[in-house]
Amino acid sequence: MEISIIIPVLDEAERLDILLPELRKRSETGKVMEVIVVDGGSRDGSPEIAGSHGARVIYAPKGRAGQMNHGAELARGEILYFLHADSLPPEGFDRWILRAMEEKLRAGCFRLRFDPPHWFLNAFAWCTRINHPLCRGGDQSLFLPQSWFRAAGGFDERFRIYEDNEFIGRLYSDYSFRVLPAYITTSSRRYKKIGVFRLQYHYSVIHLKRVLGAPPEILYSYYQKHIGTGRKKRT
Repeated sequence: MEISIIIPVLDEAERLDILLPELRKRSETGKVMEVIVVDGGSRDGSPEIAGSHGARVIYAPKGRAGQMNHGAELARGEILYFLHADSLPPEGFDRWILRAMEEKLRAGCFRLRFDPPHWFLNAFAWCTRINHPLCRGGDQSLFLPQSWFRAAGGFDERFRIYEDNEFIGRLYSDYSFRVLPAYITTSSRRYKKIGVFRLQYHYSVIHLKRVLGAPPEILYSYYQKHIGTGRKKRT
């Protein structure tokens, strides 16, 4: 089996310049057949940076769910691996994924670490080892067979945020899901910009709203009001 890595981006040139070379360094099996960068209208040269590192660049309307669906539609690998531009997978990530496939675990993610670390974020990151949908998030990445992705219907494009959690929740309902004992490292840049406690509080409220049945537009409205593209921390 071969792996297609799908990375949705919007103005992530700086992160792509770090991530894409690291993917080559950290893969060990030769089974990563392609890295697909799905651009949603970047103005910072993200497509050019991605292309310079050998990624396959495609375009889709802005919206991470739609971008990932489009990448999956064009992917050639039997295994899909969805990855955020500001997350670095562990050494030998492809070996971990392929081993999970061989052991019939099939769908899953990695445990999470933050860079730079923070004691409060470390507590939340510790919870990512727990195999429960409330402990999942897109920063942990996601791998699954392409056949499962299609059978599950892909990401729900009504969700402009929370699309990873919603989709993973459906996977938990219908398929086996495992958290692998290796760590993916994600940037804590947004926490630094908005404030660690403040941002985690708003993320927790969004989680709670969804658990209580809030529709996609309510989640997005709350997100835009309190988080947006990165509101400055109040003094």
